[in-house]
Amino acid sequence: MKLSFTSPFEREPGVVAWLLKQSYAELVASEPEHWELELENWEQSDRNVFENPHTVGACTFLSWANMDLAGFFCFDPRPRPTYGVIGHNCILPQFRGQGFGNQQIIEILRRFRETGIKQAKVSTNDHPFFVSAQRMYAACGFREVRRVAGNRDPRQNLIHYEREIE
Repeated sequence: MKLSFTSPFEREPGVVAWLLKQSYAELVASEPEHWELELENWEQSDRNVFENPHTVGACTFLSWANMDLAGFFCFDPRPRPTYGVIGHNCILPQFRGQGFGNQQIIEILRRFRETGIKQAKVSTNDHPFFVSAQRMYAACGFREVRRVAGNRDPRQNLIHYEREIE
């Protein structure tokens, strides 16, 4: 099944935070002392989208599997043309394992290419919950360039990836 992509403004404010909470509910439940701290960041991400429609909102897209909301992605093109940064790339649990995350990455790369961006950068966590994201980035042609200790838990690292855009 092929995803379609729409502006977040076709939905009410709160949709981005809701998608993040649903997508990461299992992670938050597994280690609430660590991951519940992200809840406010997700609420702020939602506010940023709807309070800044010509910047953050213009770089955020909802993903649909037929008529069902399946996830969303966002990116930051401001460093262009040198590179663009992939932000959230989340798929709701019931839609995982169908290649939708890959489709979202392909769509972001297409948008980067259209605006002359030469390189894509993305990061994810090395927590076991994110193994599927790590595999997806590798499958989409990203290479790991470094690992840095996480801000809240030095036992967890952020993995940084890069990919050239042809």
